[in-house]
Amino acid sequence: MIYDFAGCAMNRVALYHLESLLWIARLGTFHAAADRLNITQPTISARMRELEGQLGYPLFQREGRRMLLTPRARQLVQDCEPIWAQLERAFDKGQRTGSVRIGTGEIAAATCLPGFLAGLERDWPGVTLDVSIELTAHLIEHLLSAASDLVFLAGPVAAPGLKVASIGTVRVVWLGHPETARRIAQGGWEPPVWSLPRHSPLYGMMLEMLAERNIDPAVIHRCNNVRALIETVAAGQGVALLPALMAAEAMARGDLVEVWPAPGSSILFQAAIRAGESDPLILDLFERAQTLRIGESS
Repeated sequence: MIYDFAGCAMNRVALYHLESLLWIARLGTFHAAADRLNITQPTISARMRELEGQLGYPLFQREGRRMLLTPRARQLVQDCEPIWAQLERAFDKGQRTGSVRIGTGEIAAATCLPGFLAGLERDWPGVTLDVSIELTAHLIEHLLSAASDLVFLAGPVAAPGLKVASIGTVRVVWLGHPETARRIAQGGWEPPVWSLPRHSPLYGMMLEMLAERNIDPAVIHRCNNVRALIETVAAGQGVALLPALMAAEAMARGDLVEVWPAPGSSILFQAAIRAGESDPLILDLFERAQTLRIGESS
């Protein structure tokens, strides 16, 4: 679709020119905008050259390796954002379509995420879902770089570029095999300690709790998979601070028991999007995510 703008310095501007500019402004780079629109970076660069030719003024200025919007380009984006939102609603016809990229930690993936995805598939049949499971540090990185649209992560997380909402807490417990617990109770033996990697919130909590017990293990083993940690300590290979929700079945079978008390200890979980997000689909997705409570199926 092409529009004529009377009284302007330009002759003809296509909607895809404005769409490309708005996504560059939203995501921060030509590359991220090209990925979002499923086109090549040279294509989006060509669109911007065409738009600059029609407008008669530059839209970007180079600062080191970065391309920043000029003041006139920022004003154009500000003026066009509400118009574009109206166009999206007009063409949407009440049906959500598109592709959304959801990042999640393993704990959320094993608890509240399945019901959330089922609700999306039921209510938004035209939306394609792309889900990846990562550690919290990677989730934040992917969200800020626009590789993900919405993430569920262990917190608390506060960053200028993020908008977050709490979806509840998960209790954590010190667990080990019954024989491991017996040897600890006898005294004079400190078991091997297992944990998620250093950049996990659970790792920091684990160190604080060990310090409270005056335990300084010679070695802390790390694994980036919670289920693997559960299986490892259930096999008698040490102890780990684990989410009670994910270890509930092993505890019910008697494969794992509490080895040290952890009264009131829990991890906060949050849903997050980029602070400057303006895509109606992603904003609606975030609104739905805020109704979740981790540990519940929907």
